Amino acid sequence: MKISIILPTYNEVENIADLIRAIDSVVKDEKEMIVVDDNSPDGTSAAVRSLIETGEIKNIRLITRTKDRGLTNSLKEGIRNARGDIVVWMDCDFSMPPEIIPKLIARIDEGYDAAIGSRFVKGGSFKKETSGTRDSWVAVVLSRLMNLFIRVTLGMSLKDYTSGFIAIKHGILKRFELRGDYGEYFIDLMFRVQLSKYRIIEIPYTCLPRRKGESKTGSNMRDYLRRGIKYVIVATRLFFLKFTWKENSEKMR
Repeated sequence: MKISIILPTYNEVENIADLIRAIDSVVKDEKEMIVVDDNSPDGTSAAVRSLIETGEIKNIRLITRTKDRGLTNSLKEGIRNARGDIVVWMDCDFSMPPEIIPKLIARIDEGYDAAIGSRFVKGGSFKKETSGTRDSWVAVVLSRLMNLFIRVTLGMSLKDYTSGFIAIKHGILKRFELRGDYGEYFIDLMFRVQLSKYRIIEIPYTCLPRRKGESKTGSNMRDYLRRGIKYVIVATRLFFLKFTWKENSEKMR
């Protein structure tokens, strides 16, 4: 099966070319890489364009977006342009190791409908060696607490509701369009996929501090709490929708 790997970027000029090379070296399946850049002022699109022009790596496509920007819209654009049977997406700062991608794809080959890179199952861990990096311990603690809240609220088996690292059958994404901003889209998608009885498996990985550049998650407690409140609102809304899933499933698709 062909693999479409979507790489949503904003100000990742220091990471994107190396990430593309790393993915190409570990993913041996037939594949395409789709970089969806939100018109980064740091020259991310130019760096990808230069790499394409060298011919060093085949099947790279670049989409530069100048309006309706944001992570969810970038992913939706990538999905619309994907030609693969399996769609993969991930962060582009090396926090999500490229060598995990073949493990995710392998589980789809085994019959699962979606495979998620998870920090919170046995064998996974969250941002080791954050001392001396821009990755605050506050973000680590709040992420753990937020995922626990979502799991308890929704009452489902998934452990990493804010992963954003996934391989999933393209056909499922044709049924469920992404909704919500930043991490909310992943909570919403996983909720609907689970209630529709698709088979999901979580694959452990160690989330690392970003290699270069600035974090998009936030830089202080205020940023983290503002994002966390949005997660609480989404999880609470889904909690009530769970009880009327059959009646509302058509509206939620």
